[in-house]
Order: sequence, then C-alpha cells, then structure tokens
Amino acid sequence: MSDSLQRKIDEIEQLLDNLILETQRGIPIIVEGPRDVLSLKKLQVRGDFFLAKTQGKSFLNVLKEIESSGKDEVILLLDFDKRGKDMTTYLKKNLENRRIRANIIFWKKLLGLIGRDVKDIEGLATYIQTLHKKLGKNVLCQIY
Repeated sequence: MSDSLQRKIDEIEQLLDNLILETQRGIPIIVEGPRDVLSLKKLQVRGDFFLAKTQGKSFLNVLKEIESSGKDEVILLLDFDKRGKDMTTYLKKNLENRRIRANIIFWKKLLGLIGRDVKDIEGLATYIQTLHKKLGKNVLCQIY
C-alpha cells in the first residue's frame, strides 16, 4: 500500500509543480471561492486568481472580468462535485467562444487522482497532508 500511496503523492505533487510553472508564466487560475485560493497558496501555487462563485457574481460578470484582463488562456480548477463539473463545462464553452483558451488538463488529472476522496479544491492541501501522515511523514512545513 505504501508504494501505491507514495506514487499517488508523487503524481499529485508533480501535477502541482506543473501548475506552479504555468502560473509563473502568467496564466491565471479560475477557482470557485477564496478558500480554494488559500488551499492552493498553502501548496505554493501563486499567481492571479479569478473567483467564479463569490458575492453573487453572475457567470456573465466572471466572463467579462476574465475577458477584460486581456489573458488569452486560463486554467479552470473548480470543484469535483456535480456543480463544479457543470461550471467547468459552462465556463470552458463560454471562454472558448470568447477566444480564451480554457485549460482543464490539471482539473481532469486531479479529478482522476483524487476525485473520489476530495470534492473541492479547498480540501486539497489537507488531503495531501493526510496522505503524507499515512506514510508516517510530518509535512506541516514539508508540503513544498
């Protein structure tokens, strides 16, 4: 079990390393809310974030905000529940209609790796800590 658990941790951390590289290139991430941003920051993911679900913002307002940023690509990293999946599909379609590339590769890979265990992005940092603890590693400051 520990070998497969270690492989899973390695895959998740490699994916996060690649996500960090993309944000360093200036590609913003769309998440649902502020707690998602905090979780990603705990994992050293920095950069620009757009919030898709806060303060009663409509999807149209979110789309306009992204469009007015002048970015031609964004990373969609919404939750893994039905609502998050629906939002991902809707935003991807509407962003691409506005000629903004909607990258869902990270979302799909995370969904495949942890979608049964974690339903939202805000739980990602805690989940990774839990995996490390199962391996007997204390990772409070070791996540990255």
